[in-house]
Amino acid sequence: MLLPIKPICPKNKVRRDGTGLIFIQYCGADNKKVLLNTEIAIPPKFWNRKFLRVMPDLPARYGRAADLGARLASLLRMVEDIISYAVKEKIPDVGAFLKQTFRPDFDPSGLFEAAELAAKTNPGINLDIYFQIEHYIQCKTGKVSPATINVFKTMKEHVLAYETYREAPITFDSFDYSFYEGFVDFLTYEYIQPRRKIPTKGLRLASIGKTVKHLRLFLRDRMRRKIIPPIDLSDFKILDEDADAIYLTSAEIMHIYGLDLADRPDLAPCRDLFVLGCLTGLRFSDFTSLKGSDIRKGMLHKKQEKSDHWVVVPLRKQAEEIFVERFREGVPVFSNVMFNRLIKEVAKLAGIVEPVRFTHKKGNKDIVTVRPKWGWVTSHTCRRSFCTNEFLAGTPVELIMRISGHKSLRDFYRYIRITPEEAGQKIKAIWLERGEIIDA
Repeated sequence: MLLPIKPICPKNKVRRDGTGLIFIQYCGADNKKVLLNTEIAIPPKFWNRKFLRVMPDLPARYGRAADLGARLASLLRMVEDIISYAVKEKIPDVGAFLKQTFRPDFDPSGLFEAAELAAKTNPGINLDIYFQIEHYIQCKTGKVSPATINVFKTMKEHVLAYETYREAPITFDSFDYSFYEGFVDFLTYEYIQPRRKIPTKGLRLASIGKTVKHLRLFLRDRMRRKIIPPIDLSDFKILDEDADAIYLTSAEIMHIYGLDLADRPDLAPCRDLFVLGCLTGLRFSDFTSLKGSDIRKGMLHKKQEKSDHWVVVPLRKQAEEIFVERFREGVPVFSNVMFNRLIKEVAKLAGIVEPVRFTHKKGNKDIVTVRPKWGWVTSHTCRRSFCTNEFLAGTPVELIMRISGHKSLRDFYRYIRITPEEAGQKIKAIWLERGEIIDA
């Protein structure tokens, strides 16, 4: 064996069951020893310390000596590959890289990715901002929802597009007020939105605010990890505005539920899924992944993908009828894009055509858009309708938030949609209940 590695089975590390783990020991140039757990365990007395191998008389209940020997040889070759790669790539601390990378089920084909992840242990290795963003995304993967990961990726795309536009590299030293001002102006007026049939320049204020928010989160994460020195981000304001969103009243939802689609049977699965979403308050990713086992005693039990917490929703008879009867063969599968296109057709057939006017900011200009109400309906309308209708019906806000996943009252009240007339009627009902006014 050319490399300073060898298998060992320490006598002084015997576990309660009488077995001891076999480790692979690596001794680097600085004489620091690294122990790698092979997860192979045998009684130490059956380890040949002269020939560094399992004795052939090992009792069968611990495994066949030949099989364990072959497994150990395979792990030793893996360690050799990892060390050789680290030396070739001039990784400063081979031992630390080996300890971070090795595991019994490690695939050596992933050495490049492992080296990238190891870069955080020495920030001097790679301070390329896109490398660090990718590492940030990898650290978050599995801890946040796929939708949030996509937001991080979009932030990276926006930074890269701005670098191309300004024809100058972006480094961690770039982040000052001048960068912020130029970045926001670029996203407002010059950024060309991808995946659009008609080229569209500029993003809405809320979209720009989301990018700035996640850029700040990324930079603060790098600062906390001491990968970069502190940066003053106080001028990186998160721009925001109310989203262009509507809700459907309970009457409109029930009208859609009873809509005769004999002439358009292809729309029925989408219609049913939409109504189910409106009656449960679940996100699109949650109500499209329901299973029969999620219903228990008339209650829907679902672990939300985004917030990673369980919700229990009582099923109205219409929701139960859709889930149990209409979706007997399973919940239909739709992409979000396809669902949004089809549900607009359903809402249009349902006669939800009143004009709705929304205004959004683009720089210092107000852009006004007027569409029939059906043109604003999307998968997100489900949850917004549920929250707004429950609020108007008097359901305690804290109970609604348990299902909606909102963490603060401020966010919740920005989320619901009621007209001034509805707000007035809600206040009137409260006053009537308190006996402060008499209904004529």
